Amino acid sequence: MLDLIIKNGTVIDGSGMPGYRADLGIKDGRIVKIGRVAEEALEIVDATGKIVSPGFIDPHTHFDAQLLWDGCAKPVIEHGVTTIVPGNCSLSLAPLKAEHRMKLVGMFNQIEEMPYKAFEEGVEWNWETFDEFITRIKKGLMINVAPLVGHSVLRLWVMGNASMQRVATDAELVELQKLLSECLDAGAIGLSTSFVDMDETLQPVPSRYADMRELQALSEVLGEYGRILQIVPEFYDADLTIARIDQLADLSLSYGITTTFSPLFVNGDNLEGVNRTMTRVEEQAARGARVWPQVQTRPIDISFSFEVSSLLFFRLRTWYSILRFSNHEEVMAAFKDPDTRKALIAEATPMNPVWGSLILRQVKSEENQKYLGLSLSEIAEARGDGLVETMMDLSIEEELQAHFLSANLGHNNDTKVAELLNHPNVHIGASDGGAHILSFSTYGDTGYLLGHFVRDKRLLTLEQAIKKVTSDTAKIWGIADRGLLQTGYIADITVFDPKTVDRGDEYFVNDVPGDGFRYVRDANGVECVLIHGEIAFSANSGYTDSAKGQILSGQAS
Repeated sequence: MLDLIIKNGTVIDGSGMPGYRADLGIKDGRIVKIGRVAEEALEIVDATGKIVSPGFIDPHTHFDAQLLWDGCAKPVIEHGVTTIVPGNCSLSLAPLKAEHRMKLVGMFNQIEEMPYKAFEEGVEWNWETFDEFITRIKKGLMINVAPLVGHSVLRLWVMGNASMQRVATDAELVELQKLLSECLDAGAIGLSTSFVDMDETLQPVPSRYADMRELQALSEVLGEYGRILQIVPEFYDADLTIARIDQLADLSLSYGITTTFSPLFVNGDNLEGVNRTMTRVEEQAARGARVWPQVQTRPIDISFSFEVSSLLFFRLRTWYSILRFSNHEEVMAAFKDPDTRKALIAEATPMNPVWGSLILRQVKSEENQKYLGLSLSEIAEARGDGLVETMMDLSIEEELQAHFLSANLGHNNDTKVAELLNHPNVHIGASDGGAHILSFSTYGDTGYLLGHFVRDKRLLTLEQAIKKVTSDTAKIWGIADRGLLQTGYIADITVFDPKTVDRGDEYFVNDVPGDGFRYVRDANGVECVLIHGEIAFSANSGYTDSAKGQILSGQAS
């Protein structure tokens, strides 16, 4: 008897080939039969009128902390995602000595906008080594995890405070190589590093102090294990990004490794830069180098309140210094102080086109409910005041709990984005799942891909899109036995309705440890998600406790 049969669905197997009608028989977590399955089974999933595809793989997430209190990484499974890659951007939660914990929390707060309270109340610090961390997150794990180890924490472990001051000595390089090997042995799928990020004091993160010798030494270890290198390049500058592509290509060719960089955005003012970047990726691919740019599907939206600092204000130095280093009372006082207000208004006024299009999405007071859903321009006109003054005054009136949305800031040229998503050298990713929880919802990118670009705009075929987020991703990351619906493969499977699949509306929810909030999206049209042959989520009954996620290290399952 089989464990489960998915019957009567249209199978799109992840290979890029056209879909076909078939049943899938599953036994002991693997696909054992595809075609007409007449055997009996303990459980039947009726997929009539639905698409049956491999589970989606999200290669750029920051669920590192969330996995400690939520082994499902909610809500990603309900969006059809069965495997996540945390530990990006040089940051992972291991290896980490006890004396460096708050330093890492500060970096997560600054770079990924994860609240301090979530770490304080949601994390029991009972590990140091990578192996101990893997043991910890396996408890209650439902989703598959392919964890990267962060370059910055490797340097912290080996060099201490010197990791934030200088390059490594020859002896330290040997120790870094040894530590990376230990992490790869423990289950890390590769190494992540960053060339742009700053810590909580606005100083470069430890990985940015590494020189080329160090990158070569670490890449040598990655080559021995056949593992991947992920980086964050200077994405705001095409020339610097192209230089990083050349650097990655040399590392790829010298050590036989796959490399990937994220993000690559399309904005109105950088189309030429994106074209030049892709030309260089194509040139290096022609040399045999493996350099994969990651492109996200969704437009750039940023929400904010002045209760916490927002990356939207990063280039406004007066604003950002107040928001980053001040408490609630100090921000309120700054907004009320005449001299400080004058300076803030002068600094922010050049960005009036951005402020004017802001939408007021949430307030607490009854008086300001009438403004919800209006643009800041409309509100400022109604109140007879300037844009920046109105933004500050609403925030004062709401005790910094006025929430604004800046929608479609970039990456919203559907034609150009689709051109990238279709490109054979582009890797769909960069979701940032689990990060920036008060700035935007990092969930539903696959639903947006399948609903917006495939069904509504017809800019990709369903077969192309599914291949991009399943078998292509599995091959790039060296994840064996997943990403395709073939006999013998692990039964990580997503069943969805092609007529309704999409991401739901973004909304605010209070489910973060420390009485914290975040923006999330529900999924539309995802009927059932299997992880290792067990139902992890269904639209009818929600999450189950049947699925057992695995740690995927780039080796055969």
